[in-house]
Amino acid sequence: MKLNRLAVGLVLGFGMACAALAQTTMKISISTAQNSHQGVAIDTFAKEIEKRTNGRYKVQTFYNGALGGERESIEAVQLGTQELAFSSTGPVPNFVPETKILDVPFLFRDKAHARAVLDGPIGQDLLKKFDAKGFKALAWAENGFRHMTNSKRDVKTPEDLKGLKMRTMENPVHIAAYKGFGIITTPMAFPEVFTALQQGTVDGQENPLPVIISAKFDQVQKHLTLTGHVYSPCVFVMNKAVFDKLSPADQQAFIEAAKEGTKANRARVDEDDAKGVADLRAKGMTVIDDVDKSKFVAALAPVNAQFEKEFGKANLDRIRNYK
Repeated sequence: MKLNRLAVGLVLGFGMACAALAQTTMKISISTAQNSHQGVAIDTFAKEIEKRTNGRYKVQTFYNGALGGERESIEAVQLGTQELAFSSTGPVPNFVPETKILDVPFLFRDKAHARAVLDGPIGQDLLKKFDAKGFKALAWAENGFRHMTNSKRDVKTPEDLKGLKMRTMENPVHIAAYKGFGIITTPMAFPEVFTALQQGTVDGQENPLPVIISAKFDQVQKHLTLTGHVYSPCVFVMNKAVFDKLSPADQQAFIEAAKEGTKANRARVDEDDAKGVADLRAKGMTVIDDVDKSKFVAALAPVNAQFEKEFGKANLDRIRNYK
């Protein structure tokens, strides 16, 4: 009897050890806080992966740039030192140049238009461009429409931006556009931004409301203008070699989990956008919400002519007119 029990115990113990060995742990990171639209995206993704693979894959989540800024995280995924990352498209064109077109100012009418483009053939074709660069792009998600903040003055017209020293993303399209406004651009990784604003290294920055709220920029910025000048997508990226080793069923599980992460992410962006202005006003920020966007568009006419040359007017119009 004792021997039987011992045998059963050994079998159970061996089975549990195999189960433990069979679990593969991967890492995913974001530059923003856990309590943010990006945090919701990767938390939902991690939960869905565990559920859809019956616990065979576990995704560890890292927040607040704990594994480096967005550029470093994407680099780590490309090199294979990190399996997954969730990033805004800020630094992505440095790796996948074709994505640059999404960062052209005033390209999208609203969130519904942007989401339709990304979820439709244009966005899906762009996801495939990541393959040749060592990534599997699982799904588009979002940061939202970007707005300007600064510590110096109210910005009501493009002229008010002249001479402001602004932190920009490490993104060539953004830098070109903001120079067109007369901004002194200072490219910088996101984890460094709060301190740079606090110390006055830069006067301002630009980000969607969900980022401004979760990063607590109201503590170091007085003025917010709802310029909505650029729509900022996010993307789930995975190391291509790691993805290719998965079974077809597990590959599908990763793609579906990313889609669920996107749903949760967009819902949180909508929620933050809806309550964000009142929230930031209550925290003492001056918010200019009656912006004449046509003036900002007109100020960028020379830069837009450059973009039309670079990307092709037909390609830009295909996005602008997408229904």
